[in-house]
Amino acid sequence: MDQPIRILVAEDHEIVRDGICTIVNQQPDITVVAEAVNGEQAVQLYRKYKPDVVLMDLRMPTMEGVEAIEQIISEFSEAKIIILTTYDTDEDIYQGLQAGAKGYLLKDTTSEELTNAIRTVYQGKKYVPQQIAIKLAERITNSDLTNREMEVLKLLTKGRNNQEIGSILKITEGTVKFHVKNILSKLDASDRTQAVITALRRGLTRLE
Repeated sequence: MDQPIRILVAEDHEIVRDGICTIVNQQPDITVVAEAVNGEQAVQLYRKYKPDVVLMDLRMPTMEGVEAIEQIISEFSEAKIIILTTYDTDEDIYQGLQAGAKGYLLKDTTSEELTNAIRTVYQGKKYVPQQIAIKLAERITNSDLTNREMEVLKLLTKGRNNQEIGSILKITEGTVKFHVKNILSKLDASDRTQAVITALRRGLTRLE
């Protein structure tokens, strides 16, 4: 090809970002044109450079990866974005690909797979490794929690009891019990503790 594939790398850890850039720049047909340290900067640099492919981390300060992807896609519908992250929970995978990412890679991937993914996505195809696709399929088949159930779940994760949850959300204790029952059913959990563990494992909530 006459012109190399132009890459924007969005990664807040300098050592990791330097490593990614080194791998990419060793390829004769790929070059890094911009580096972002958070999602907000990634959006700004995308507008400036219009890169061919973006390598986007999920957890970053100021603006996280999914929000940055949504912002870029809303302005540039043809943007080609690959998530490159340490997080492989089914909710992270689902949210990232739902936002518009064309690929999903974990940071323990090989240099060969990373560059192969870049070339694949650049050609207009998707790149989702088998282990990621399996988790995505599991997430799609699971029942979605409602917004209110998500609010209750996050408070359960913080160790709040029904009375405290009701006070915070301004709903009755009976309504809280109703939501907790639905959460347990949807997460196939026998009690609140198991529900929280399942939610953390799937990436539905995080420990603050």
